[in-house]
Amino acid sequence: MNKDDQKLRNGMTKECIERSFAERRVFSLAKDEYTATPHDNFMTLAYTIRDRMIERWIDTQQRYHKQNLKRVYYLSMEFLIGRLLMHGIQNLGIEPEVRAALKTYGVNLDMVLEMEPDAGLGNGGLGRLAACFMDSMATLGIPAIGYGIMYDFGIFQQKLINGFQVEAPDHWRKLGTPWPIERPEYQIRVHFAGHTQHNREPSGKINVRWVDTDDIMAMPLDIPVPGYRNDVVNTLRLWSAKGTEEFGLEYFNHGDYIKAYENKLASENISKVLYPNDKVTAGAELRLKQEYFFVAASLADIIRRYRVHNERWEDMPKKVAIQLNDTHPALATAELMRILLDEAGLDWDPAWEITRQTFGYTNHTLMPEALECWPVPLLQRVLPRHLEIIYEINARFLAEVSRRFLGDPDRIRKMSLIDETGSKNVRMAYLAVVSSHSINGVSELHSKLLEKTLFKDFYEMYPERFNNKTNGVTPRRWLLDSNPKLSKLITEAVGDGWQTDADRLSGLLPKREDHGFREAWARTKRQNKESLAAFIKRTTGVSVSPDSVFDIQVKRIHEYKRQLLFAFYLIHHYLRIKRDPAAPILPRTALFGGKAAPGYEMAKLIIKFINNVASVVNADPSVRDKLKIVYLEDYRVSLAQRLFPASDLSEQISTAGTEASGTGCMKFMMNGALTIGTLDGANVEIAREVGRTNMFIFGLHAEQVAKLKASGYRPEDYLRRSPHLAEIMRLIKNDFFSRMEPGIFQPISDSLTHHDPFLVLADFEDYVRAQDEAEALYRDGTAWTKASIVNVAKSGRFSSDRTIRDYAKDIWGIPVDKSREIR
Repeated sequence: MNKDDQKLRNGMTKECIERSFAERRVFSLAKDEYTATPHDNFMTLAYTIRDRMIERWIDTQQRYHKQNLKRVYYLSMEFLIGRLLMHGIQNLGIEPEVRAALKTYGVNLDMVLEMEPDAGLGNGGLGRLAACFMDSMATLGIPAIGYGIMYDFGIFQQKLINGFQVEAPDHWRKLGTPWPIERPEYQIRVHFAGHTQHNREPSGKINVRWVDTDDIMAMPLDIPVPGYRNDVVNTLRLWSAKGTEEFGLEYFNHGDYIKAYENKLASENISKVLYPNDKVTAGAELRLKQEYFFVAASLADIIRRYRVHNERWEDMPKKVAIQLNDTHPALATAELMRILLDEAGLDWDPAWEITRQTFGYTNHTLMPEALECWPVPLLQRVLPRHLEIIYEINARFLAEVSRRFLGDPDRIRKMSLIDETGSKNVRMAYLAVVSSHSINGVSELHSKLLEKTLFKDFYEMYPERFNNKTNGVTPRRWLLDSNPKLSKLITEAVGDGWQTDADRLSGLLPKREDHGFREAWARTKRQNKESLAAFIKRTTGVSVSPDSVFDIQVKRIHEYKRQLLFAFYLIHHYLRIKRDPAAPILPRTALFGGKAAPGYEMAKLIIKFINNVASVVNADPSVRDKLKIVYLEDYRVSLAQRLFPASDLSEQISTAGTEASGTGCMKFMMNGALTIGTLDGANVEIAREVGRTNMFIFGLHAEQVAKLKASGYRPEDYLRRSPHLAEIMRLIKNDFFSRMEPGIFQPISDSLTHHDPFLVLADFEDYVRAQDEAEALYRDGTAWTKASIVNVAKSGRFSSDRTIRDYAKDIWGIPVDKSREIR
């Protein structure tokens, strides 16, 4: 095909898109306008858009290779990419042309967009952050590849049945997905089990071979990641597990047809589902195999790319930067050591220096249970060579600790990569810290707490390695795509360019004094609330008023995120209305969303509790429209994109010192919601940007939380002092919210009364105060709208573009390609 034909076929005009759509529908799907289903129209348009990415994709990759640029390799177990069609259209800058082209065929773009399923490649903030980072790296022109797993099933589809969370398979690929391209020519053989052979050469050097292994093939599938209107397309490479043989011919010939396929099916379980339940032994082994499967395949691919243009192993850190997105990929450090020692034949010291200079480690949690520890016997069975390498790393590291801190055996015990209290476990977070040249937290508070608590000993040993990189979110997805009405208003006010330079949003600040602009701002928010109210009515049957405050808490369900605190406030608010139905109460709509891990019984009980409270409140005629509570099932990216634009109040109420950063707070802020929250995670930095008058801060600070717990926290003291809390607890114990299920919520009341590990009762009264402040401000429409404008204007600092620039400069040593930022 010559260049003129190619331009005609993949051009960006309405006419070119019309032609491509017609051709793709016929030649890719064998459909016409009479037989095409709505899903066929989605697939056709997605192929049409992907075609326009592919030419730019190839050009981008050729440029990276020809210039032998240093690349970032971002390793993450999750990439919560959501829907890709509209994002691709926006980043290519062809929305008007696409709408016009589809209209020719009587097809509505908005209806087509609803046909796309959310990609089940992640669960929560970790995976969504990875997706934002990939978008920012492409937009900033940073050569990057993301590596993860192509899961056949997402974590699960959440159904709410009688208020309970019920998990159903999330078979997001059942109708096919148009984005990934298989690359069977780049399959990688990944080894498990077996044993090691140690052979000494005449020179005295020991060679190690890992033999008699069980092998699985890793098939790469590539998804294009377009930058925003800059002709850059990076790659998200996801691995799918395949058997080394399609079936065992010998078994087949003997008539054992099930056995013939047994090994293939067992192999492919590795990429079957996101996060298998690791509370059972088989689930733990599968989780470990998932982690090694994807890092082994990724390291082999990274080295293949490096060796195309580079021969010297010692130059690898000049061309390769590998970032570990949390602890899950930590085995990559031992895998690189294995490759350098056993396959490249390097001695330990140069191999270790290359490894340490290549890796950076991002920690995302302070919660001890989230820091992975693998039992030594499990590692010995599944990855025997890696366990040997980890033991050697530990021995050399502890020798260094002994030299640095003489006469301090307790420090050696605390810093060892092997936890020997009880059964032996490998501390994977410690392995990541020791093996990386950079260790970063994801908010200023989180990074300080890492240095003072979780990694205190390591910080004292390697202070130069620790740094902070506050998280961010991409304004392309979370403002431009999600909130087109507000985006249009912003562009009219500050001009174009804020999509890639979010600091330009500060140009909105003078506009808050403009009466006409404030009216347009409030009108846009009202329109978004009307759209969400219609969606809620359509999907849940509950009617909510756009005139009410939309007070929203959407995130993973966990005790430290304190959905119970919000629920308790809503009960308190309900009782206020009941006591004085004639009082001028500001109408409020409380929206919850989020999934609980299948094995986390308390979190699942919290979901049930919220739904039971909602049933009581919503059925009470004396409350009418003054309070509605709705739990939206199956929270996901596409649902989040409906919620954030309509939000008034953003609930960020975790116990201070528990949330690493949080990015939901940033998405709400970017859409004009005001935050009610503790000084935890990124809330601290949001407060500094917008000022205390434009958000509602309550609760104990992280230092006060630690001090209260150390002194002996007694939740019953707070119950005695607060008649409001006492009444709420009495209602729970008397089964007011569970008439047909007596005693079901006793675990909640017992936990709070006797333990309250996340200080719900301690912070309750101050939370009520903050809610009252929010209500008072909302009644003053002008003041609220001004505060909403300030929040958006100050959200530029929380763009993932800023975060990625900081990573590139401080950790990866990669310049941002200014010429590629926007065209």
